[in-house]
Amino acid sequence: MQSANVAIKTDKNIKEQVKEIYSALGMDLTTAVNIFFRQSIIHHGLPFEVTLDVPNSETAEVFDEVKRMKENPDIGKTYTDVDEMMKELLGDGIT
Repeated sequence: MQSANVAIKTDKNIKEQVKEIYSALGMDLTTAVNIFFRQSIIHHGLPFEVTLDVPNSETAEVFDEVKRMKENPDIGKTYTDVDEMMKELLGDGIT
């Protein structure tokens, strides 16, 4: 195998953190990067999912419900006492 150098710029703190992790796994940074490259070839792309921080449909529905409740306080029930809320949620009392 013929070697080729790769220069990568990253935050110094990130580099130190990953070096610690890889060291605990018994490998150096070069080995870890080579594993990443090989996995990229196997997967024909990044070897992990890359997504935007977008809520799933259930979470989005909850956000919409909270927004509606803020716009119309008559929707839903409000509490000023956590113990009272828990009693109602759990039944006749808290154990």
